[in-house]
Amino acid sequence: MLTVALAAFVLRFTRFGRTVYAVGGNEQSARLMGLPVVRAKLSVYVISGVCAGLAGIVLTAYSGAGYPLNGVGTELDTIAAVVIGGTLLTGGSGFVLGSMIGVFVYGLIRTIISFSGAEQSWTRITVGALLLLFVVVQRIIVSRSALSK
Repeated sequence: MLTVALAAFVLRFTRFGRTVYAVGGNEQSARLMGLPVVRAKLSVYVISGVCAGLAGIVLTAYSGAGYPLNGVGTELDTIAAVVIGGTLLTGGSGFVLGSMIGVFVYGLIRTIISFSGAEQSWTRITVGALLLLFVVVQRIIVSRSALSK
């Protein structure tokens, strides 16, 4: 929770955060505005790597053992949670708090399916269908906003 609050603060109220949003929106435009695109991208990758390393340490401490294949197959879950949270797959739009809400909604969906007694495969099917629905809705929103300009 503290990490999300810190990330939301940095992205909202600092020059680095505005640079990250500019680079995510359109890298070429950010470069033409004179923003340090390479430094911003490198910094984001470093921060992401540090957070992934800390998550690995926490998971190892929680489970009591290190298993290198522990996170395999969670890519769809991660993408689904972020898209449910409102981040556009085309880039340039999205918020950290929205992604956290997407994680909560995704967890709620998985819990409801699990408690209803359905098989685990239905969870993947439902998440895939929801992801498809959100991507189609995003495409409609982006195309309508492009037409209105």
